[in-house]
Amino acid sequence: MKICIASDSHDRADPLLAAAQAGARAGAEVLVHCGDVIGANTLRPLAALGLTVHVVHGNNLGDPLALARLAAASAGRLEYHGGEALLELAGRRVYVTHYPHQAQGMACTGEYDLVCCGHTHAAALTQQPNIRGERTWLVNPGTVAGIAGAPATWILGDLERMSFEVHTL
Repeated sequence: MKICIASDSHDRADPLLAAAQAGARAGAEVLVHCGDVIGANTLRPLAALGLTVHVVHGNNLGDPLALARLAAASAGRLEYHGGEALLELAGRRVYVTHYPHQAQGMACTGEYDLVCCGHTHAAALTQQPNIRGERTWLVNPGTVAGIAGAPATWILGDLERMSFEVHTL
């Protein structure tokens, strides 16, 4: 299974939609958003793509009630998880948060195959050593909106191969 990982859209629907469309063209079935969506309307254009969308909120909370209502009306295509998400995708255990320090801590536990975060606006792919003597993928897609001069980035992940690529819009 391929997934599109994005973060820090900051109320900018167009670049988020562009990343989701590119991910879908590359075979992604799921979009994981690592926070700072802000407004629920940012997610509305994604409905036409047919992707399942998992969202956490981040430090720019926006309107969590509107996000919850949009998720409730989505017939299961959008799941709003609040501050963190524990997912199983294609048999892989995935943890999603907005915060890099929390993500690094969770990656160190060895409980997850993939840990995703955002917040820094800088894309990063790391294989974090964990307490089991193995490595856990820790990925940060940067900012899909290109905030504060950062490039507009997202990640395409392949959960079968456990490979991840940073893409720029």
